[in-house]
Amino acid sequence: MSEREDKQFENLLYYLQQNRGFDFTGYKRPSLMRRVAKRMQFVNVDSFVDYLDYLEVHPEEFSQLFNTILINVTSFFRDPVAWGYLGEEIIPRLLQEKAPADPIRVWSAGCASGEEAYTAAMVLAEALGVEAFRRRVKVYATDVDEEALNIARQASYNGKELQGVDGELRSRYFEPLNGRHIFRADLRRSVIFGRHDLVQDAPISKLDLLISRNTIMYFNSEAQARILARFHFALNENGYLFLGRAELLLTHSNLFAPLDLKSRIFSKVPHVNMRDRLLAMAQIGNHEMNNTHVRKERLNELALDASTVAKIVVDVNGNVAHIDQKARLFFSLNPKDIGRPLQDLEVSYRPVELRSLMEQAYSERRAITLTNVERRFQNGEVQYLDVVVTPLYDEANNPLGVAISFPDVTPYHRLQEDLQHSREEVQTTNEELQSSNEELETTNEELQSSNEELETTNEELQSTNEELETMNEELQSTNEELQTVNVELRTRTDELNHVNAFLQSVVGSLTSGAVVLNQNLNVLVWNHKAEDLWGLREEEVKGQSFLNLDIGLPVERLRPIIRSCLSGEVDHREILLDATNRRGKAIKCRVACSPLMTHNKQRQGAILLMEEDEKSD
Repeated sequence: MSEREDKQFENLLYYLQQNRGFDFTGYKRPSLMRRVAKRMQFVNVDSFVDYLDYLEVHPEEFSQLFNTILINVTSFFRDPVAWGYLGEEIIPRLLQEKAPADPIRVWSAGCASGEEAYTAAMVLAEALGVEAFRRRVKVYATDVDEEALNIARQASYNGKELQGVDGELRSRYFEPLNGRHIFRADLRRSVIFGRHDLVQDAPISKLDLLISRNTIMYFNSEAQARILARFHFALNENGYLFLGRAELLLTHSNLFAPLDLKSRIFSKVPHVNMRDRLLAMAQIGNHEMNNTHVRKERLNELALDASTVAKIVVDVNGNVAHIDQKARLFFSLNPKDIGRPLQDLEVSYRPVELRSLMEQAYSERRAITLTNVERRFQNGEVQYLDVVVTPLYDEANNPLGVAISFPDVTPYHRLQEDLQHSREEVQTTNEELQSSNEELETTNEELQSSNEELETTNEELQSTNEELETMNEELQSTNEELQTVNVELRTRTDELNHVNAFLQSVVGSLTSGAVVLNQNLNVLVWNHKAEDLWGLREEEVKGQSFLNLDIGLPVERLRPIIRSCLSGEVDHREILLDATNRRGKAIKCRVACSPLMTHNKQRQGAILLMEEDEKSD
């Protein structure tokens, strides 16, 4: 994005803050821009300046924009394993540390439509009993989205939304009403909803449990630091922090200590030293120090990217945490792969199986090095890498992840090969010189030498015969493997032929002219009806750009509807065009365009159906 567009975007954020009280400056810029651009595309606005003008003229657009930015993704007992650990391990520990009459305060920050706040209420009610829960517990649930809070206050959910609640809990804590399920009114009084901005508003204090699941991940590092410092202030000395699966406090060990990283449950570090206390205060109030921290983090990222060694960092859960520039170039990775499980990436098993090396590094608690790993490319080029897997630990010696480095040792390997080749040549030359010298000096022993050479030759022939037998066995094994592969290929070919015949039959039976295009608008399929309509055979047009065909149809007018199907703006478009069929007859041709979808709902082309419109005659 250009500097001018970036300034326009900042002006838009300032306008939202001044006119609606929403401060989005702490949100991560790339994701925030994508969501605003999505809304701009929906209202057909091209620039941030025009969108600001649009907001001034259409005030109802604010609510639509905020709903797009504030993604409310939640459910009851989301990540059941984590909630199970909270209910079985953390809640009993929390109750043991409290006197029987002491109040219990819980804060669900970023509660969205209330599912996780009511989940926390059910978990505590199960542990305390209903009477003690009503007497002792307060659950404060906050969000910046008023519309989501209004839904949460109603405490009304349909059957699909309650899928995560088992039958017994549902019967104990929800009452059916008009096809929906209402959370118990006597327990509902203990759950208090209110609007709260994590970046600007003061935190709720004296908390025993703070739940903020997959909320702070949307903020940039500066805002995250301020929010986590406020969370630390809000919790009691023995308080607990419960985060979402996508969040990990790798850089805030001075404030929170992990109890279970898999479940993302942390305890407050109660007695921080003066340096950490000043750092926490700076994270709350000193923007300049926060900006310096962000710049240092950015400097660290740039320093990692500037490294000449490819490096990938994987967290303790097996998800990719960092990929430097060298690694992205080496293994065709991109920033979108950060956060994905390593096992889903090709680099996890090619050129070497990384997961076993990671397990060995964890178990032996040391760096594992694999040297001269061969990596072959399709063009025949060979690259040699050293693979170094180094485990990473925090101050408490708990594993955080591993750093995997791939030093390129191809030049050294080639030098070693050249050196070895030179040594062999020198050795061969020395042997030849020595042999010549011996032949000159031992002419009188030629017969004995010939006899020794014959014996040596016999041993070599015997050794060669053994090698040939071994090779024969290997070839036989390879032949058996090839036969198995051949059978599998034949089966796959039969299946493919069957599918192709089926598709050809379906396409051929259509009464309309059918054309299938790829994303480049090149023709993939051209059925018989299309041949009859336009006079071109499938072999004449297959692989050709559809927009370059001269078939009596004004194909250029189809470009917009095809592009809209490919971009996802619409799923179906029709248009009526004047055309001339292969017989030279002027007709009205109705053309329908639909996207060609993959099994995972990705658009990989378009399908055109063309037929003469009989009604126009």
